[in-house]
Amino acid sequence: MIEKKKINQPVFPFTAIVGQEEMKLALQLNVIDPKIGGVMIMGDRGTGKSTTIRAIADLLPEIEVIKDDPFNSSPEDNPNSEIAKIKTPMIDLPLGATEDRVCGTIDIEKALTDGVKAFEPGLLAKANRGILYVDEVNLLDDHLVDILLDSAASGINTVEREGISIRHPARFVLVGSGNPEEGELRPQLLDRFGMHAVIKTVKDPKLRVKVVEERTLFDADPQFWISKYNDEQENLKNRIVEARKLISKVKISDDFKLKISQVCSELDVDGLRGDIVTNRASKAYAAFQKRQEVTFEDIEKVITLCLRHRLRKDPLETIDSGDKVQKVFEKIFDK
Repeated sequence: MIEKKKINQPVFPFTAIVGQEEMKLALQLNVIDPKIGGVMIMGDRGTGKSTTIRAIADLLPEIEVIKDDPFNSSPEDNPNSEIAKIKTPMIDLPLGATEDRVCGTIDIEKALTDGVKAFEPGLLAKANRGILYVDEVNLLDDHLVDILLDSAASGINTVEREGISIRHPARFVLVGSGNPEEGELRPQLLDRFGMHAVIKTVKDPKLRVKVVEERTLFDADPQFWISKYNDEQENLKNRIVEARKLISKVKISDDFKLKISQVCSELDVDGLRGDIVTNRASKAYAAFQKRQEVTFEDIEKVITLCLRHRLRKDPLETIDSGDKVQKVFEKIFDK
């Protein structure tokens, strides 16, 4: 039997991606603080959604894991274990995936006959401490979307079969993407994504030419093109690492917290997720800017990404949901 060699395909550098600032910012903030709750990216076909998501995963530093551990567990969980370094996991969830493929399976026969919990890990186990990417998430079965969101929120995956239960860590950044022409997610599922980025096709002819040129040059000589961006990639990677360390020290004033909640209230946002995510994202952005105090500008930068998908849909409304968030923000914050 011929053993297939895994080919590592070159990944387009994150810092070489032109435009699409909303999507790039949302991804950066989620890898700085995964508790923001992931990001839903909606946009036209051919706008570089998949390229950008793979690029942010490739940019991230390696992580230390317990060698041969199926869940990428941290050495801190078992200090006496042998340590290995791996790239930050980036797992693609195929559209036709079954619940067993996603969550993992328990071999009931082995469990009953041998008395051991024979567990075959699924994609959630492989994605632990990394990124789980679901393209066309709006076409995925609602039940599976629910499972993904539950695991992303709790950091735990539980598999139960015939009275046997297995739990394992499943802490990952959930990234979903889709084309609005193919339908939206149900509002109650959409609300559970921390941020929502809207991606549009670039209209400026000069910018379009630049995008085409960058991609053509990358395809012609990937390694040379990647080496051109080495310094920028390294600088951004260091900024993300430093922001992760700094974020626990970042403070947000009571006045800003109150105003964020006033914006959510005026926009009639259900529940408190909008308030919580906006606070978290503002802190992550402040940390990314190497500051320990959240400013007005930090909140302004993230609030639309955090709230636009939580607004109730009104078919008669003419104003875009993002513009509506911005308008109420400016009113409450006296801009």
